[in-house]
Amino acid sequence: MSPLKLTWIVAIFALALDQATKVGVVWGLDLITVRYIEVIPPYLVFVMGWNTGINFGLFGGSGEFGRWFLVVIAVGVSVLLSNWVRKATGWLSPTAFGLIIGGALGNALDRVMYGAVADFLNMSCCGFQNPYTFNVADIFIFAGVFAVIIQSFAEEWEAKKSQ
Repeated sequence: MSPLKLTWIVAIFALALDQATKVGVVWGLDLITVRYIEVIPPYLVFVMGWNTGINFGLFGGSGEFGRWFLVVIAVGVSVLLSNWVRKATGWLSPTAFGLIIGGALGNALDRVMYGAVADFLNMSCCGFQNPYTFNVADIFIFAGVFAVIIQSFAEEWEAKKSQ
């Protein structure tokens, strides 16, 4: 299978799973009205949040310009990663790029439909109370970026080892 095809299979899966969890939790459990549902407190709690910015609400509140700017950024990153992955070998980079693309497009779709990203996951542990919410798309983006970083270090280590 070509790297580009694998990337887009993973991206579509990630996008679909992100949107399914948002429909199930935000709309199905009526989190918009209820606002807070203890699942396995404090480890997992559903807390409704609308994020107009990027991670942790950074750069939020920039209005319509910010909303559409972030949609354009998500689409642009998806196009760039799609072009970049054509040079990839193996399965890790295409999978990682697919996770990033799927997550970015999932959050972009929220911005288009609702004007903000639907965040609902909150996890705390061991005396630390996490004040932030996130969603499945955010998990995919972070996992994809983490995999790209790990692969980059592994490739660098292999290159140094073969010198």
